[in-house]
Amino acid sequence: MTYVPHTAAERRQMLDRIGVQSVEDLFSVVPERYRFPEVILPKPLSELEIMAELREMSESNMDTQHAACFLGAGAYNHYIPSVVDHILSRSEFYTAYTPYQPEVSQGTLQSIFEYQSMICALTKMDVCNASHYDGATAMAEAVIMAHSVARGKRRKVVIAPTVHPEYRQTVRTYTQGMGLTVTGDETLENDLEALVNLVDEDTACLIVQNPDFLGRVHDLSGVADAVHAKKALLVIACDPISLGLYKAPGDWDADIALGEGQPLGSPLSFGGPYLGFFACKEEYVRRMAGRLVGQTVDTQGRRGFVLTLATREQHIRRERATSNICTNQGLNALAAAVYLAALGRCGLARVAQLCYHKAHYAAQAISVLDAYDVDLATPFFKEFIVRCPKPVAEINRGLLDYEIIGGYDLGQVYPELEQHMLLCVTEMNSAAQIADLVEALEEVAHD
Repeated sequence: MTYVPHTAAERRQMLDRIGVQSVEDLFSVVPERYRFPEVILPKPLSELEIMAELREMSESNMDTQHAACFLGAGAYNHYIPSVVDHILSRSEFYTAYTPYQPEVSQGTLQSIFEYQSMICALTKMDVCNASHYDGATAMAEAVIMAHSVARGKRRKVVIAPTVHPEYRQTVRTYTQGMGLTVTGDETLENDLEALVNLVDEDTACLIVQNPDFLGRVHDLSGVADAVHAKKALLVIACDPISLGLYKAPGDWDADIALGEGQPLGSPLSFGGPYLGFFACKEEYVRRMAGRLVGQTVDTQGRRGFVLTLATREQHIRRERATSNICTNQGLNALAAAVYLAALGRCGLARVAQLCYHKAHYAAQAISVLDAYDVDLATPFFKEFIVRCPKPVAEINRGLLDYEIIGGYDLGQVYPELEQHMLLCVTEMNSAAQIADLVEALEEVAHD
């Protein structure tokens, strides 16, 4: 409860306690021209007028409904079946709180259980939680989990330079004060072999991404054996859509699999809320953060669902808690479950195939342009690197005139890739849009 001083003496005592002379001093950091009482507001409008003004303002946005989008880099424009929103909008899911009471939360608990089951089938891992805030948070929790598995005795984390840069940054933020050394991502020259060679007896885990941030697909044969020989854990981040076409983390003998679940039924939404999926081998389940819903039977033998593990401070002793995450992304996890159920095994594979073939078709078409260069020799999934004749920001500004949202400027995070663009092609991009992109790239290069 907030205490509000009522008398002048009480206000004076409060100000003296915090070391200021007046209430106005509390706002000294705010430029004077922006302070009360001179607040200039527009004239009042009716609801009809306000809606018309907001609608006009919204039309100035460049969105994926009105423009062709070739921007990926961690958040992807995939088709969302209408059934996903219909299920999410049901009040029993939309307004549900944390399912602490299983007797009144069977629907929510079952939806989480089905989500966990499908993520396990997709990643070929033993157990999955529900869930983390996003892919970056999931990766940070993987590091903390690996550190815990080593009982705090291993203080080195090797992370590939081609892991999403925001994920790497989040790992460093999370592990501040833990005495961990994060290494391996200082230069793009650290290839897979070099990273494996960095793993030693002080290493808690090796983290790789496949397909990586640059869209490239890697053969991870032998990596797990080399990492496990040093008694470290192998963590693989992946695009869940790619698992409809490529080997799953479990096939590579990963100890932890994680990634961004946004492609599974969640819209771009200007960056969130998203969904971090997290799965691991059964032997590490008690060190896993987040929640785990299990299936059981009641006294009459009827199937039921319960929170099997929920290792927060409020549930167990503080020193035994594995995480302070208090809310899983419930609706996003449900969206992923509905999306995967609606597509099924064959549908997900079809989406992955469309992404692969359309991306390669676009890469081939762009490689013909004299002003651009595309590496067609390196295997990739739905994203690929294009060397541009001008700064990427300038190219993207030019593409907007053609109602095209261009790719990601890799020079922002990799100085050695200045004037290199990361383009993404999904099932949402038609052949006509790809043709328009190729034509626009050629014209922008000569403007």
